Amino acid sequence: MAGPRLSRRHLIAAGSVAAATAVAVTLTASAGASDTKDQAQRAIKGGKAKNVILLIGDGMGDSEITLARDYTVGANGRLNMDKLPLTGAYTTYAVHKDGSPDYVTDSAASGSAWATGVKTVNGRISKTPGTDKAVPTILELAKKNGYATGSVTTAELTDATPAVLAAHATDRSCQGPADMAKCPADTIAKGGPGSIAEQSVNHKVDVLLGGGKQRFDQKVTDGKHKGRTVTEQAKRLGYQVVTNDRELKKVKSVKGGKPVLGLFAPGNVAVEWTGKPAAKGGTDPQRCTTSNPNRPAGTPALQDQASKAIKLLEAKQKSAKSKQGFFLQIEGASIDKQDHAADPCGQIGETAAFDRAVKVARDYAAKHPDTLVVTTADHAHTSQIVPLEAQPPGLSSTLVTNEGQQLKVNYSTNTPGQSQEHTGTQVRIAAQGPQAYRVLGVTNQTDLFTTVREALRLR
Repeated sequence: MAGPRLSRRHLIAAGSVAAATAVAVTLTASAGASDTKDQAQRAIKGGKAKNVILLIGDGMGDSEITLARDYTVGANGRLNMDKLPLTGAYTTYAVHKDGSPDYVTDSAASGSAWATGVKTVNGRISKTPGTDKAVPTILELAKKNGYATGSVTTAELTDATPAVLAAHATDRSCQGPADMAKCPADTIAKGGPGSIAEQSVNHKVDVLLGGGKQRFDQKVTDGKHKGRTVTEQAKRLGYQVVTNDRELKKVKSVKGGKPVLGLFAPGNVAVEWTGKPAAKGGTDPQRCTTSNPNRPAGTPALQDQASKAIKLLEAKQKSAKSKQGFFLQIEGASIDKQDHAADPCGQIGETAAFDRAVKVARDYAAKHPDTLVVTTADHAHTSQIVPLEAQPPGLSSTLVTNEGQQLKVNYSTNTPGQSQEHTGTQVRIAAQGPQAYRVLGVTNQTDLFTTVREALRLR
C-alpha cells in the first residue's frame, strides 16, 4: 500500500533538511567543529518546538566573542555559545523610509527585524519604515497562540531589544510616560498605546526581568491609569513586582494570572567586571577585576534570572495543563554598552555572564529536546584584537589573559572621547533543536522571525 502523499511544502522542507544535513556534516568533518558527524546529523531536524529560548548578545560580533574566549578560556578553548551544533551568519542592515538599505543598524531596527520579520528604520520599535504602522511581534503571536512569554535583560526593560517584543513606538527613546516627545502619535491622549513601559505591562508578558525602575516609576499622564506610576499600573494588572534577588527567589509561580515584573536597577543593571577603559596610546597591561564594587548587593546574575524565568514559564504552562510551552528572550545588553565606552573588562565580563545564561538554556534543552535554542547578536561592534606592536590611532588597552599572555584590543570606530560605533558586518547565529537547521549558511536577520514562527507553528 502506498504511503501518504506529501504536499509540495513538506517535500521542500524535507529536501531542505537533507541538504542542510549534508552541508553541516561536511563542515563538521572538514572544519574541526566541536561536535562529531553523528552529533551534527542528529542536530538537524524539523518538527515543532514546544519552547523557544532566544539569546541575544547585544553588540556581540565575532570580535567580541573572540575577545571573551581568548581572555577567559583561552585561544583554543570553547565558550558555551561555541558548543551549539549548527552555526551560520546573518546580515543586520536596517532600511531607510523608502526601503533602501541603511548598512549600519541600531538595536531598535535590528531587534524589530527578528521580532516582526520586517526591516525598519533606525530608532523605530516594531513599526513599518515608511508608514509607521505597528507590526505584530513574535511575542504577541506566541501569546495569542497560548504560549507563556518572557523577556530578561541586563538593560532597562524599556530599552530597544526587550521593547521590540512587547511594544510599538515611533522612536526608541519613548520609554516612559515622561519620555514621549518623539512619539506624539503614540501617546494615550492621541489614541496611541502609550510609552514602552505602559505597553509592556499592558501586554501582560508573564515574566519581565531587568533594569529600568526609573521608567516604571514615572506617572501615567492619560487614560484609566492616569496619575498612577507604571509600577502601580502593573500591580493593578496583577503583576508581582520584585526588586532584588531575595524577592525573586520567593516568587513561586505566575499562575492565577499573576505575572512577574522584576526591576533590579534604576537604569541599566550594573556590570559584573571592571577595569581601566581603553586609552589613547594604550594602557599598561592589566588584569580585569571580576567583581564590581559598584554592583549593588542583591542584584541577580543574568544566569539566575534566566533559570528563574524558565522555571516560572514552564510551571505556568504545567499548571494550566497547556499543550504549548513558552517563548523566552534573554539579552546580555551591556556587551554593547561597554563596547560603546571602550571598556574591555566590562565588555568581557558581560559576555562571560551572557555565556553562562547560554549554558542555562542548553542545560534545559538537554532535558527538553523539543526546545529550540538560538544564540545570536543584534549587530556587530567596534572592538578588534590587534598585534601588540600595533599603534592604533584611537583607543586601545592591553590585557593579561587567563593564559598569562598579553592581548591588545583596539577601539577606533570614532574619535577618542566619543562613543564607539556599531559596525555593519554580519554576525554569528547558532542553534540547536527543532528547525535549528534554518540558521545554516548566510541568512537575513528577518529570517530569524520565520524560524521561530515555524518552530512554534504560530499563525
